[in-house]
Amino acid sequence: MIPVENISDWRGQEVVDTAGSKLGRLEEVYYDGETDEPSFLAVKTGLMSKSLTLVPLAHASVGRDFVRVQRTKGEFKKAPSFNPDAELSIDDEAAAYRHYGLDYSPAGSGARRLAKR
Repeated sequence: MIPVENISDWRGQEVVDTAGSKLGRLEEVYYDGETDEPSFLAVKTGLMSKSLTLVPLAHASVGRDFVRVQRTKGEFKKAPSFNPDAELSIDDEAAAYRHYGLDYSPAGSGARRLAKR
């Protein structure tokens, strides 16, 4: 395992949990607007899925053809998901932070904290 450096290069790869169980495929990377650091992965689940689930990137690592996140499959399955065809809302990102027990504050009045590139 190696630390994640250019996580955007891993789009389309499998995302696995701490035990190696598959969670889905890496669809998007969301960056923190305040630190400009990658913060969350948007993971697409299922073959015909019309939803994405955010999972924190902190302490993630990569293998030959997967990204391993430091969360369990059970925790991931209970996480809120959102429609990939709609813009991520402030409520969506706040729910993801809350689900994973992370502190959240919007970037400004009515401004989202997370952005994809």
